[in-house]
This record gives sequence, C-alpha cells and structure tokens, in this order.
Amino acid sequence: MPITPATATHSPSNGAAEPILLELVDEDGVTTGTAEKLAAHQPPGLLHRAFSVFLFDEHGRLLLQQRALGKYHSPGVWSNTCCGHPYPGEAPFAAAARRTFEELGVSPSLLAEAGTVRYNHPDPASGLVEQEYNHLFVGMVQSSPRPDPREVASTAFVTPAELAERHAEDAFSAWFPTVLDAARPAVRELTGPSAGW
Repeated sequence: MPITPATATHSPSNGAAEPILLELVDEDGVTTGTAEKLAAHQPPGLLHRAFSVFLFDEHGRLLLQQRALGKYHSPGVWSNTCCGHPYPGEAPFAAAARRTFEELGVSPSLLAEAGTVRYNHPDPASGLVEQEYNHLFVGMVQSSPRPDPREVASTAFVTPAELAERHAEDAFSAWFPTVLDAARPAVRELTGPSAGW
C-alpha cells in the first residue's frame, strides 16, 4: 500500500517546518510555477525541475548511493551519486553541488553540465510518480564520502562491470537507467575510453 505523508518539509534555522516547493516547468524546461514537493509527485505527477549527479574517482569508478530507508520516495534503493530538486529560482548547478555536499559530505573537484533528459517514471512501491525535466552533471570526487545517514544508507564506487552485477542483484531507482543513459556521452568524455562507460 502506498505511503503518502501529508507534505514534505524542511526545518530552517528557526526550527519551524516549512513545505518544500519545487519549480514546475513546461516541456522546454521553462518555469511555469511552483508546487509542494509531495503534491508534485502524486499521480499523474506534475512536470518539475530536477538534477542528477554522477561523480567518478581517479580510477573511473562511479560513486553510487543507497537511499536511506527512512525516505518516503524510493527508500533503500541504489541510485546515482546524488539527485534532487533545485529550490525555486536556484540554478540547477548550484543545487547539484549543494545537495552532493549535504547528502555525501563531499564537494566535487570538477562538475560539468551533461545535458537534460525528460522522463515519466512511476514508482510502484510508493505509488508516486517522477515527472521530471532533469539537468545532468558529471564530475570528479577526490575525497571519501561522509554520508548523512538521514539521506544515504550506504555508498559504493563501482566499475561498469560491478554496476552490471549490482544492478542484476539489487533494487535501483526507477530513474537510474534513464539518467545514466542520457549522461553516458559526457561520462565517456570525462572518464576516457579505458574506463568502459
């Protein structure tokens, strides 16, 4: 049975919980308004701005994260390094760098835009829907992750072969194959042909 809490909130410095707003967009990625985070993910979903980050170490291995078990959307599944939603008016690049540090305790040593992808992915487990206009970023990381346990259950650096093995055995986010395929040209440019991406 889907879990549908009333709202997604964050607590600013004054301690009062505020609803998290997402930036709604049209099919060209032009801002059209805002919506509360959970409402935007209720079926059939509202098209909103998102980002996905793929960070690699010096050996060309991709940093994966396992989403924390306490998350209301896609808990416990593996996914790309970091993904999320810019605040309304926040540049996707700034949001990607901010959330990577908040979730994983690392700052990319290099972060570059890698295009956009539009998708519609229902999540059968939660009943929520990802209708996203997703900004992709690829980069390098030189320090070990120090994940926030409220956000991330585990991390792993993987080669393409190790990713294939893990993907065959473990649950991954519904959007992971789509965003990885869309980012692949930029990933190959970043990591070089020997990495095998």
